[in-house]
Amino acid sequence: MYRYDEFDQTLVDERVAQFRDQTQRFLAGQLDEEEFKTLRLRNGLYLQRFAPMLRVSIPYGLLASRQLRMLAHIARRYDKGYGHFTTRQNIQYNWPKLEEVPDILADLASVEMHAIQTSGNCIRNITSDHLAGVARDELVDPRPYCELTRQWATFHPEFNWLPRKFKIAFSSSTRDRAATQVHDIGVHIVRNEAGELGYSIYVGGGLGRAGDERVELGAPPLGRLVRLLERLRLVVDLRRELDLGLLRLRHRLLQLLERLGVALGHHRPLRLDVLLARLHLRHHLLRLLLERGQPLADRRAARLELLVLGGDLREPLLRLRHLLP
Repeated sequence: MYRYDEFDQTLVDERVAQFRDQTQRFLAGQLDEEEFKTLRLRNGLYLQRFAPMLRVSIPYGLLASRQLRMLAHIARRYDKGYGHFTTRQNIQYNWPKLEEVPDILADLASVEMHAIQTSGNCIRNITSDHLAGVARDELVDPRPYCELTRQWATFHPEFNWLPRKFKIAFSSSTRDRAATQVHDIGVHIVRNEAGELGYSIYVGGGLGRAGDERVELGAPPLGRLVRLLERLRLVVDLRRELDLGLLRLRHRLLQLLERLGVALGHHRPLRLDVLLARLHLRHHLLRLLLERGQPLADRRAARLELLVLGGDLREPLLRLRHLLP
């Protein structure tokens, strides 16, 4: 399992000190509810009807014994003697006192844990198979890939203020125990016919009415890890750009893909070049609005529809229909 170096520990310790100051200012009346909301969500803290709720990250579900003992200590010292493990490999404490939350975060930091990016509109905890590393049907241990993705996503300045929360899961087993296909991005480590390791990346998974309308980016040869991160960045960029530049619906990725007609029930694989085309199209659309004299601040009122014509996904024909309300 990953161990903090001096830089990691300093970063987490400084974050605790920062939030302690923010909490004290809020309790002293120097920050209002809305100002504090943005700050507390960066640290996994919800203010609910009867008591705060603190969500603590357990990256890809891996705990050392000293960390588990610390979670038990926090439950006894600051809560009612128990916590709730979540389906996404976090733990939640539902009865802490607000003024004691910085002390909880300090205790967590002493065993290399934190609550950063467990709430708010950001890339959340990276999850995996709860049997990762010991499952007989896995091709390779997915946890190193989870860890490298976690390091890439944590404190990433471009992905810390997304339109909505964003969830990523990894699996390398024949059975999808990580439930990757109900995540915004699900990464399956697979083998091709030549026996080479590669990735199948599912985009826009979810539950409910449209839960099966996800798209697949295919399974290319593995290559360097940076290629995987490039693909993950592409999908997160697409989600952010669509909301900020086009639709402003604040939907999850699943609903945005459905709205754009990317996955309308036919389950065809969506090629990477199509995603790239749509991402770059956003900049073309904004230039078009400016040429028409429409201020950028007013583009929320414009409805922009992208229609994909023809069957050749390598060279999609994109037509813009600009409809004013």
